[in-house]
Amino acid sequence: MTLTDEQRAAGVAFTERHATVDVHCHPGRFFLRNLPYETPTSRAFGAPFETRALGDLNAGHVSAALFAAVSDMRLLELTPDGIHASREFGAGEALEDYRRQVAVLKSLVATHRASPGLTPADVRAAARHRHTAAVFAIEGGDFIEDRLERVHEARRDGVRAITIVHYHVNQIGDIQTAEPVHQGLTPLGKSIVKEMNGAGIIIDLAHATFHVTRDVVELSTKPVMISHTNLTRPTVSHPRLVTPEHAKLVSAAGGIVGSVPSGIGQSTFAEYIDSILRLVDALGVEHVAIGTDMDANFRPIVRNYRDWGLIPAALLARGLDEKSVAGIMGENFLRVFSATLSGS
Repeated sequence: MTLTDEQRAAGVAFTERHATVDVHCHPGRFFLRNLPYETPTSRAFGAPFETRALGDLNAGHVSAALFAAVSDMRLLELTPDGIHASREFGAGEALEDYRRQVAVLKSLVATHRASPGLTPADVRAAARHRHTAAVFAIEGGDFIEDRLERVHEARRDGVRAITIVHYHVNQIGDIQTAEPVHQGLTPLGKSIVKEMNGAGIIIDLAHATFHVTRDVVELSTKPVMISHTNLTRPTVSHPRLVTPEHAKLVSAAGGIVGSVPSGIGQSTFAEYIDSILRLVDALGVEHVAIGTDMDANFRPIVRNYRDWGLIPAALLARGLDEKSVAGIMGENFLRVFSATLSGS
């Protein structure tokens, strides 16, 4: 779609008035910083560039972003069929790599390149000061292993969201891109879900199968999210997409689904806006968010945070009112964030 200069300006002005949040991203591929090993996958990603990415976040008026470390990074292999885990973890590898990446995240806050994002109040403060808060997230619960106390270690480290599975079938449950092994959430996975609820850490079900999602939603006492996906439709199917039935498991329990601007089933910005609006139609506007997967996305449609304002600009231009767009761009996530922290 072609936006007029006036519509583009309205999008920028919107980001200056409202707290906006990217619910899943990898800014500047920070997860590669201080990497003590090299794999073909890490070489394919290239050198990290956090400073530039943080400058873009600030320039785009992104109030907060969930900076996702990659728990199974050591295992990942790029193949013609996509990303897969090429092996199992060695002793201590998962925890060691978790701690490396969290140390990088802590350094971004310690050097004031990003604000802390420990609470919704931190996000709103960042919005007022035109700065970006880093909400620490981990993609893959592999580092927890069978040690429930590591959920609480993550909480003390500042982690506020964990995507419980990624590209490695782990001790928690099955993934969308591999044949099921556990047929849903494992008994240990159920204990980890309960521990995350108690610790006040958001459960992210991106990459999880329908059965894992169903099991988590039945068990969780807090709303959950699928941070980056889109809906299947009659002409588009892919393992990383979810059916409306799958997405409604999350929305019916008060959670949110983040629309991702990837090259799966969409190739233009207008088609990405269509994907967001399909989620709105299926789930209700209060259950939709934006999860860009920035800097590790497949054929990204939104490539730079300096274009962040184009998303609200387009949604406003397509007829959504300001309150609805504010929900999609950040308020819906902040509701889930608040509910997750409540009582923890």
